[in-house]
Amino acid sequence: MKSKIGKIALIVIPIIAAIFALYPTYNYSQLESTRADYLQRANKAANPADSLAIMNEFKKNYGQEYQSAKENSLQLGLDLKGGMYVTMEVDVVKLLRETAQKEAIDDTFDRVLEATEKESQTSDESVVDIFSRKFNEIAKPEGKSLISYFDLGDISNASEEAILEELTNNADGAINQAQEVIRQRIDKYGVSEPNIQKQGSRRILLELPGVTDESQIRSLLETTARLEFKLVRSNAELVQSFQKIDKMLASNNSKSPDATNMEQTDTANVTEQVVPAPDATAELKSTDSTVENSDVVNTTDTNKKEDVAKADTSNPYEGLSEKAAQNLYASKHPFTRMFATFWVGDSKDGQMQPVSYDINSFPQQGNYYFRIHEDSLAKLKIMLNNPKIKSLLPFDTELAFQAKSEASDAEKITGQFLDFYGLKSEPELTGDVIVDAGKNVDPTSNSWVVNMSMNSDGSDKWASITGANVGKRIAIVLDGNVYSAPNVNSKISGGSSQISGMANAKEASLLEIVLKAGALKAPVKIIEEKVVGASLGDDSISSGVNSTLFAFALVILFMIIYYSRAGIVADISLLINIMVIFTILASLGGTLSLPGIAGIVLTLGMAVDANILIFERVREELNKGRSLRSAIDEGFSKAMSAIFDSNITTFMTGLILYYVGTGLIRGFALTLMIGILSTLFTAIMVSRSLIELQLSDGKDSSFSFGQSKNS
Repeated sequence: MKSKIGKIALIVIPIIAAIFALYPTYNYSQLESTRADYLQRANKAANPADSLAIMNEFKKNYGQEYQSAKENSLQLGLDLKGGMYVTMEVDVVKLLRETAQKEAIDDTFDRVLEATEKESQTSDESVVDIFSRKFNEIAKPEGKSLISYFDLGDISNASEEAILEELTNNADGAINQAQEVIRQRIDKYGVSEPNIQKQGSRRILLELPGVTDESQIRSLLETTARLEFKLVRSNAELVQSFQKIDKMLASNNSKSPDATNMEQTDTANVTEQVVPAPDATAELKSTDSTVENSDVVNTTDTNKKEDVAKADTSNPYEGLSEKAAQNLYASKHPFTRMFATFWVGDSKDGQMQPVSYDINSFPQQGNYYFRIHEDSLAKLKIMLNNPKIKSLLPFDTELAFQAKSEASDAEKITGQFLDFYGLKSEPELTGDVIVDAGKNVDPTSNSWVVNMSMNSDGSDKWASITGANVGKRIAIVLDGNVYSAPNVNSKISGGSSQISGMANAKEASLLEIVLKAGALKAPVKIIEEKVVGASLGDDSISSGVNSTLFAFALVILFMIIYYSRAGIVADISLLINIMVIFTILASLGGTLSLPGIAGIVLTLGMAVDANILIFERVREELNKGRSLRSAIDEGFSKAMSAIFDSNITTFMTGLILYYVGTGLIRGFALTLMIGILSTLFTAIMVSRSLIELQLSDGKDSSFSFGQSKNS
């Protein structure tokens, strides 16, 4: 009895596991249809605010369920759902030229670079390694040395090995910097679930689902990154302008009840959220300076209830329910309710306090901080495009938002909070003056810091800028996104600065990459692009499904005709095999592509081949006069070596393809390897369990392996 239960479990458990693993995929397809209906309504809306309200309604009703189903569903490759493939390459040869001393470059160096570029076009080897080899072949015989062309700054460390190590680090930094710039630009473009990954030593592969505008993406990706240092103007004047915007919008809304209702439903109300206070501990100081910054916030207390200035003596919310008070606040503050505002004074122990816009005046001294939930960000940007709202902002001031970081698992569900800043429109300095940047641990505080150095021209300007703005904040801005806004600790001379306040090594690495966007001179170029339209993707899905079903039908028909009842067992085993493949693929977060479907079709043939080997062995034993049960035991036993040999050698081939290949080839290899593992399980374990369950009733003579096999 126990043996029978175990055999049933071998058959039933894979089916139940497949249902659980593949249900999110089914649910996601249903929610995608619902989302498409909402998108259609949003596209027909009268204005951007109404469109946003419709999509926020979808997020409110289905957002968490949609996100969960999307993360756990079986993903489709771009060749099935449509989109754009782009392969970009960092021009490391250009970087080598820019890194060399301009006055030292001669005809010999040019010939080395030409030979390096020519070979790099047909080789995946590191460009720096190719350059080193070509330099030894061309320049060394002429008595040249790398020290003749490159200056590390420290004569004591001047060696060819040190120079090559520095060039390698620069090349690695260039591709990291390019990857970050591309990630932020794609995020601003609004591509859903892009895949951006490094490929080899100098290439970046982009998979952009749903993108079909080739020219727009090309323009977006090939624009030179712009690094700027801008003064932060998050002051009382900016806060007062926000209050004026509130009054203007509230006045307009009171004349239009429909507008008020829309304001109250289409975005998250920050009065209903627990908004974490921004980090105000970042410092900017000279690496040679020991002066402590008296303006750094050492503690934050977002639960402090005292107002930052005297409020009205009358309380308009007195006697109202919590919901009614929230609605009244929202109607009075349609702009500032979308974000949280904090203030910290100038004293050393100043504590961060939440700001209410019901007060009459705001402290002129100290710093203001703003934080917004990403759900409200699009709405705020729409408002800021309004010329009337723009006119109320202080002159020569712009709003800039914190660059989005990679969301944590919790943030994927709840969403991220982002800081934003008032900045002086014109930059104080641009990133082309930066020579180098690097992260390390400050031994005095045991915390992560980033050191940056500037050239002589930048050093002079930086000393003047920091000297005139001690105690103020300077934002580090790349492509319009703020990556850090540290306080100026003191006047910084010599061009060497240290930025502290990073929470961890990952944050320090990101800031290092951003600063090197100004130091590195390696352009990124598109070397390959391919657009797959949505209709072509649908055709690919249809063709792939039809080919799989056709192959499956032929196999089923052949097995039933040739092997009779045993053939039916093989067909059931084959069906379970396909379910197991999709279960494993979904559980691993894999992506199904056209080559992946080809791998599954190939697996069908290999799976039925394993059954054929077993059945033929059984028929041989039956022909020798063995009993059915004895023939089955011998057939399975003798077929094992051939089955294992053929499947394991194919698995090894798939493993090599997976590690050596890229993109679509890896998709084929992955499904092939999964299919082989599931084939070994279903052909051996499931098929035998199905046969033995049918023989358990004692009617051995009723089970047939097809026509008898002659000697």
